[in-house]
Amino acid sequence: METLLEVASVSKRFPVAVKGAARGSEHFLQAVDDVSFSIGRGECVGLVGESGCGKSTLVKLITRLLDTSDGRIWFDGHDIGSVPADGFARMPQRALIQMVFQDPTDSLNPRFTAFDTIADPIRRLGGVAGSRSVVERVLALADMVGLPRELLGRYPHQLSGGQKQRVGIARAVALEPRLLVLDEPTSALDVSVQAVILKLLEALRRRLGMSYLFVSHDLNVVRLLADRVLVMYLGRIVETGPVGEVFERPRHPYTRALLSCVPEPACATNRTRIRLEGEPRSPIDPDPRVCRFYGRCPEDTTDARKRCRCSVRQGPSTWRPAISHEGIVAPVA
Repeated sequence: METLLEVASVSKRFPVAVKGAARGSEHFLQAVDDVSFSIGRGECVGLVGESGCGKSTLVKLITRLLDTSDGRIWFDGHDIGSVPADGFARMPQRALIQMVFQDPTDSLNPRFTAFDTIADPIRRLGGVAGSRSVVERVLALADMVGLPRELLGRYPHQLSGGQKQRVGIARAVALEPRLLVLDEPTSALDVSVQAVILKLLEALRRRLGMSYLFVSHDLNVVRLLADRVLVMYLGRIVETGPVGEVFERPRHPYTRALLSCVPEPACATNRTRIRLEGEPRSPIDPDPRVCRFYGRCPEDTTDARKRCRCSVRQGPSTWRPAISHEGIVAPVA
């Protein structure tokens, strides 16, 4: 599969003030730490992890809303990571990377009608000349996402949650992007509406040939829609692989804990939920020699020589061991 997006050793640090620190000392919050992955053309990659793990920051780096601290980002053969975030809007690649936001209400301009919202990127980046062409394009997009044409004159407060999300999706695909970033696109919707929107997204991917980066807390949704999955914890990708492999045979203890919480009515009596004790480690100036999962890992013991077998799936049968609790690469059985 041809690679569309490649993220190589990307990190993002935010300067923070630490109470009691020596005057003049610098401290950083490591939001994203040495993340590498790729997305192929037409592929859907799921990104999962608990709140605060760095998913939203990583999305902002990929969509060039934030500058990276380290690393490179290539998109369609172009090094977009070296382009400052405030200058990326003038790059031709801006139109090829679009986003569907989590909250359809907050992401829509309350002073724009549905028509104006969908037409805005066409007028700004689409190079479409003439109001007639814009109208025809907006009508075609409304039909594509299943939004009744009679709703195009309404404002966001006059639309239901599902209708507003359809407007957001139509706006995102208006320029026929090659990569669509979906940030929890169904979390603010009713369950019945979620299924409809997910079917719409899958149909659009196949029809337009787009690639997806699907960010979600709902692991069942990721299993349904994604081809591969990335599991993120405290700024790092701890496990990645084909969705079937990861869900059926998770290797990282954090992945196993996440999957144990997925509701499975058919096997409710046989499932053992893994409870993570302790608190997450601080992302401020983390020790690179210590495993990020140290202190919560259910496989950890009081024996200082006990090494956590945390590993990363890079393919169906390829594994790279993560840093152990002692900062030493641990063997994988």
